[in-house]
Amino acid sequence: MATAREIMAVDAECVGEHESILAAARKMTGLGVGALPICGGNERLKGVLTDRDIVVKVLGEGKGPARTAGELAQGEAATIGADDDAAEILRTMPAHQVRRLPVIDGNMLIGMVAQADVARALPDPQVGQLL
Repeated sequence: MATAREIMAVDAECVGEHESILAAARKMTGLGVGALPICGGNERLKGVLTDRDIVVKVLGEGKGPARTAGELAQGEAATIGADDDAAEILRTMPAHQVRRLPVIDGNMLIGMVAQADVARALPDPQVGQLL
């Protein structure tokens, strides 16, 4: 079975925990993505910021886009190890109710794996269970 390293998108960019939500939204727009890992010092993962977070937790609550990405980080992010097999991805996504997982190698963020990546890499029955 394929590993997370083989399935992931390798060009994942972080938004810094002290960067504004506006800067994060602009980065998402420029990259054409709906989620960014939130990284702190030493590129340590602090969480994941989604476009939905911006709409619901910032705009929907009448808060300004000057808030920082780190303010929206909630607890420890669900992650997947780079050498974990796809079966672990299939267990982790539903267990944490997420569509994207940061891929880590040791403590270092090396990519992101999304449901779409899994759908392209795995046979239909396994993808159907995830979706």
